[in-house]
Amino acid sequence: MKAAGASIQKRQTAQQLGYALVTLVAVITILPILFIMGYIFIRGLPALSWEFISGFPTQGLKAGGILPSILGTVVLTFVTTLIAVPIGIAAAIYLSEYAADNRWTKIIRIAIINLAGIPSVVYGLFGLGAFVIFLRLGVSILAGALTLGIMTLPVIISASEEALRAVPQSFRVVSISLGGTPWQTIRRIVLPQALSGIMTGVVLGLERAAGETAPILFTTAVIYQPNLPDSLLSPTMALPYHLYTVATQVPGMPEAIQYATALVLLVFVLGLNALATFIRARARAHRQW
Repeated sequence: MKAAGASIQKRQTAQQLGYALVTLVAVITILPILFIMGYIFIRGLPALSWEFISGFPTQGLKAGGILPSILGTVVLTFVTTLIAVPIGIAAAIYLSEYAADNRWTKIIRIAIINLAGIPSVVYGLFGLGAFVIFLRLGVSILAGALTLGIMTLPVIISASEEALRAVPQSFRVVSISLGGTPWQTIRRIVLPQALSGIMTGVVLGLERAAGETAPILFTTAVIYQPNLPDSLLSPTMALPYHLYTVATQVPGMPEAIQYATALVLLVFVLGLNALATFIRARARAHRQW
């Protein structure tokens, strides 16, 4: 009895130590992030105003607003979504529901994982060669969105496939046994149940796309544009590249404008995250497992 009691106490002590270690690691990870966000908020808030958000840059970017950069980022993210999300989800459906589990599909999955780790500057150079030069799209919103779409596809495909595979197989069996076709089963049963996981992958991909500088540097972004873009074949200003420019390329740039630009970009990315979290929470509320 004493040995059993000592063993139980030892396991409880090990569990408490493990919990304390995990908590410490979480705190060490979260605190620097909160510090950076708080620092940007404190430094950028004094320069944040309606004129800054709704105006055009003036005096060589040292004054005025960042409206063209905000709209350019919104348009780029929206077009990237239209390109990447349908293709990514369709690829995930094929790999999860239709493709045979053989050597070729394993190679494809490994390739997708490897593509997710490629540096963004490589995607930018690929977009420059493939879309700007070869397809003759020029430096444009469409070229940038295609590049960002390719860059986000691996994340969307991997997360969506995992979400689809997590749906219990019994759901598919019951649907087929009741006369449903494979596509009806996927569309009406599997996809709604996997929506929360799919949204996670979509958000991770789009957040990366919204904050990247290197891909749009080669394909779509310009330092200054006096007018808003009027088509998908026009270049545009974008928040990540604008932030890079005002932080490194403009002598005498007021630090308040730099931090205010960073704050707007941070709020934009967090807004995407909040929207996706809301959609994901509603999807999980209706999940039946």
